[in-house]
Amino acid sequence: MPVIRSSTTSLVTNLAVKTLDAATRLNRIGANVIAPISPIDLRVTELAKSFNGVPIFKHVTFELTRSEVVAIVGANGTGKSTLLRCLMGLIPTDAGEIDVLDTKLRSASNAELRTLRSKMGLVSQKHNLVPRLSVLSNVVQGFLGQKPGVRHWCQSFAPASSRNRAMAALEKVGLAHLASRRSDRLSGGQSQRVAIARALVGKPNILIADEPTASLDPAAGEDVMELFFDLARQEGVTVIFISHNIAHALQYADRVLGLADAGMQLDERSERLSAAELRGLYD
Repeated sequence: MPVIRSSTTSLVTNLAVKTLDAATRLNRIGANVIAPISPIDLRVTELAKSFNGVPIFKHVTFELTRSEVVAIVGANGTGKSTLLRCLMGLIPTDAGEIDVLDTKLRSASNAELRTLRSKMGLVSQKHNLVPRLSVLSNVVQGFLGQKPGVRHWCQSFAPASSRNRAMAALEKVGLAHLASRRSDRLSGGQSQRVAIARALVGKPNILIADEPTASLDPAAGEDVMELFFDLARQEGVTVIFISHNIAHALQYADRVLGLADAGMQLDERSERLSAAELRGLYD
């Protein structure tokens, strides 16, 4: 007597086969999936700069991706601060290309450069606060790059929206309770945090710091570096900082760029480097 296969059994069998095939295809696709690539915020190609015919650096090439923390190290006179000034379009270069946030500096107009700089925050070694103004007024001045005029000279002239954003920036650096204090009555660490809040108030894409812990005691310096690291991770800010502190470069940076002998001699992930290798840049 012939065996009769039920239609229900056939349907279940076919469905199981199709499901298995689909799962196999998904596994194969999953094995080949490439993680999303972070946008490139800054690209430098064959950059060269000299002063009075003396080369500072040449053939400098590197890229920075979104929310990356990058340390620039090297002995005095190797061009670290000069490189930062070039990246912001503050001084001309001799050769090469700099592309910041999709703006080519060499061909950018003055208006385009002003717009670009408003997307970049700068924290310098000297803090550059106005001593007689309050902490809040100094932070409000961070809007001057985007909104020039007397309304952002001090907090009493500023619109409520600007004061609120300035207070939010102070909250991020843990100094909202000192908003009304005069800047000349702050400690070194507090002063640096106010400078960071001033740089943050404009919501920059890139934050540049020139030896931000050089004038601070070790504890305050650690606090500032933790703050930079948190900004990159939580706010998506790309951070570039110069440091002579090898431990900071290894602990807080994702990558380390090393300048020596009129060029870039190092571009490596920090976890692949040792303190001895970085000290070699200073010999």
